Amino acid sequence: MKISTWNVNSIRVRSEQVLKWLERSGADVLCLQELKAPEEEFPYELFKEAGYHAAVAGQRTYNGVAILSKEEPEEVSIGLSHLAPDHPLNEQRRIVAATVGGVRVVSAYLPNGESLESDKFPYKLEFFRELRNYLDATFEPEGKLCLCGDFNVAINDIDLYNPEERGESILVSSKERGALGEVLDFGLADCFRLHNKEQGRYSWWDYRGGMYWKGEGMRIDYLWATRPLADLCVASDIDESPRRWKRPSDHTVVWADFDV
Repeated sequence: MKISTWNVNSIRVRSEQVLKWLERSGADVLCLQELKAPEEEFPYELFKEAGYHAAVAGQRTYNGVAILSKEEPEEVSIGLSHLAPDHPLNEQRRIVAATVGGVRVVSAYLPNGESLESDKFPYKLEFFRELRNYLDATFEPEGKLCLCGDFNVAINDIDLYNPEERGESILVSSKERGALGEVLDFGLADCFRLHNKEQGRYSWWDYRGGMYWKGEGMRIDYLWATRPLADLCVASDIDESPRRWKRPSDHTVVWADFDV
């Protein structure tokens, strides 16, 4: 089973790019983030014609997540389901989960936080805390879980081009890394790092200043797997080709193959 993740930065702008990548890759599952469209404006029929079902938690202007899958998704849930639907952390559509082929797949879009001084930063840390509580309340480390998406944190210095210059700043601060670490302590492995140890591999490049062409990016998009699933991961990589297409997202695709 090939599971992949991509922050598309607007599904309306990039639906054809998503179709192009699915056709080329043959992925069984593609988790999407930052749809920037409500559910009624999601192009269900377009993906249905290509052979994909869609579990969608949409939102106008910002946020929005989805899971595209060849097999019909089961047990679809939206949001941090251990919290009430009207909880402040569920007002933004950032989580959708479904079971596909016996694997529980979660598409997640974690808050950016803006800056360490912003009032959005405590919200980001709280979301990470509740994501861990969500895992504890709804999953078991012994099950097959793949937590995919844009986490807006470069977990280690190897995952950014200029660690010595960044210091304690947004996306790389010790508080953010610690918050993500608490989530991973649930029992999650980094699928990409199981197969790739080198520096200079990134999933996001700022649009400004030609950062992609300079090779100045960060790895902030991940596929995390519980150990029973990670043990079945036979390959994982970052596909940079969509970042070179016309009108690209600022993120690109990360994927992993599992022998399930």
